[in-house]
Amino acid sequence: MSDAAVPTERPTTGLLRRHQDFRLLWTGETANKFGSAVTGLAMPLIAVTTLHASTLEVGVLSAAGWLPWLLIGLPVGAWVDRMRSRPIMLAASAVSLVLFATVPLAARAGDLTMAQLIAVALATGVATVFFQTAYTAYLPKLLSPADQAEGNAKLHGSASAASITGLGAGGLIAQLTGPVNGVLANSVTFVLSLVCTGRIRHREPVKAARERRPLRQEIGEGLRLVSGDVWFRTFTLFGAAANLTLTGYQSIQVVFLVRDVGLPEGAVGALVAAASTGGIVGAAVARRVAARMGTARAMLFFELVLPALTLLVPLTTPGAGLALFVLGGFGASAGVVAGNIIKSTFQQQYCPPELLGRLSASAAMLNYGTIPVGALLGGLLGTWLGVRPTMWLLTAGVPLSALILWFSPVRKHRDLPTERPVQPAGAGATAAIPA
Repeated sequence: MSDAAVPTERPTTGLLRRHQDFRLLWTGETANKFGSAVTGLAMPLIAVTTLHASTLEVGVLSAAGWLPWLLIGLPVGAWVDRMRSRPIMLAASAVSLVLFATVPLAARAGDLTMAQLIAVALATGVATVFFQTAYTAYLPKLLSPADQAEGNAKLHGSASAASITGLGAGGLIAQLTGPVNGVLANSVTFVLSLVCTGRIRHREPVKAARERRPLRQEIGEGLRLVSGDVWFRTFTLFGAAANLTLTGYQSIQVVFLVRDVGLPEGAVGALVAAASTGGIVGAAVARRVAARMGTARAMLFFELVLPALTLLVPLTTPGAGLALFVLGGFGASAGVVAGNIIKSTFQQQYCPPELLGRLSASAAMLNYGTIPVGALLGGLLGTWLGVRPTMWLLTAGVPLSALILWFSPVRKHRDLPTERPVQPAGAGATAAIPA
């Protein structure tokens, strides 16, 4: 196996063609995202059509998968910075494979319950925290800085495409064989992800021995990095607000489409997949738009202007009115994916590499920590106010959350910074940076 360092020459294009290790990572992640999309549709469909769950129970199910970010996100970030990322990714994928496989097994035995679905969502959520934190820290080690923008674009673009096909496949599987088999499909994709990640030849160097500090101190470094830097702070607060409202309406969109609009299971997957095509477009144009407009201005366009189309979603009706759902979802997915590409590249270039795991976990605790809150909020409001009024309320919050970017330094710059300012002599590694 090769221990060669990450290449440092300045590339042009064709990252998938010339970088075998990235190609393996990309293949594994694409398979993973496909399976996750199938499961993301199958789990609420199982709850709604097989177990006849209430709107609130569907919201709880959606929340369970994201709750671990609130519970363990901070210590995981510190742990990841202490260890090599790739073994963590392999272990997390293996655990998820086993957990998802228990759902079809229980269904075949006639023992599947909402309690098990929620428990599986919670446990796989724990594995996802480890995987995603390690993955975020691993990518900059695999790619040179000049390759990172292209790498992020390809990963986000393929993730969007895999999600779209996964949603369509999930709906088709649910219609032909039942939604439980959609979860089985995700278990199969984890096998491919494990094989690809295991074949990556690049090996991270063994981290130099250093004085082991208390975990609380290392967690504190990540929190101070996020709170003390105006750019990290802005993106974290925006991500938290955006995820709250996005997840709020998405957690009950299956209920909305099945019970309010009256769509069959297969049509739900096709419609959500069509709405998600915006992610492919966003990934395709993100770098080009950022180069023309500037990365900061492009962030405002992708996160404020395009997501305003989500206000069309509550207007969805049978027949021609289904196009409103597609347009609204298209705007949201295009904006989110393109904005994430720009933000990911910014963080990888701007953050000190030795703190990237802690930055990822600290920001994710707030960004992803609002997701279970949003899912529960969607379920509660859908129960109290009705599903369609709740869709109105939460979709309106999607573009409004981007006002955090508007009233921040992002609006005053053409481009986001690519490196942190030099710290004053004697300042700590996580000293606050003035706005």
